[in-house]
Amino acid sequence: MSWEESTREKMLNLKLPTDPRWANIAEMQIEEILVDHAYCEQKAASSCISLILRFHDLDLLVDTLTPIVAEEWGHFERVMEQLRKRGLQFGKPRKDEYVIRLSQFVKKGGNRTQQLIENLLMNGLIEARSCERFKLLSRHISDPELQKFYYELMVSEAGHYVTFLDLARSYADATVVNKRWKEWLDYEAKVMSELEVRGDRMH
Repeated sequence: MSWEESTREKMLNLKLPTDPRWANIAEMQIEEILVDHAYCEQKAASSCISLILRFHDLDLLVDTLTPIVAEEWGHFERVMEQLRKRGLQFGKPRKDEYVIRLSQFVKKGGNRTQQLIENLLMNGLIEARSCERFKLLSRHISDPELQKFYYELMVSEAGHYVTFLDLARSYADATVVNKRWKEWLDYEAKVMSELEVRGDRMH
């Protein structure tokens, strides 16, 4: 593992690593993984757009998330390219139990800034877990092209994860954000421990 990869892995701070069986199961269901991945990228772009529209008066947020929208949509296009070149079909969207469970942890009410922080932290956590999953795929699947593909996306997702946390700390006291982030990490580990290990889902 390179120094950059080791540093990036520590930065994610995830409390519970993905079950090592996941990558091997995923490779056997690569069509389902690619389809689910495509929808994850579409949802990531849509989530950033929603934040931009909801908090349109926050210039830093708008200017920071706008290029991420383009990047996430670019990832969607790249996943679609991988599907097409393999003669695979773009199927229907699937229920994302992981994101559903995370959304249940979002604090309701509070002021506008508190709502913003909750959404930024949830998005950052999804990016962190995606980054970790991409790392596993880049290391453990046998297709050289997909190995390279997922390594490149791993680097990008790591950048997005950091961006979401930095934005949260820009709009609220860092001590408060860090405390809440630890709560999110603990909760996410609990969710991961309870979810079934499925190779047809990115999360």
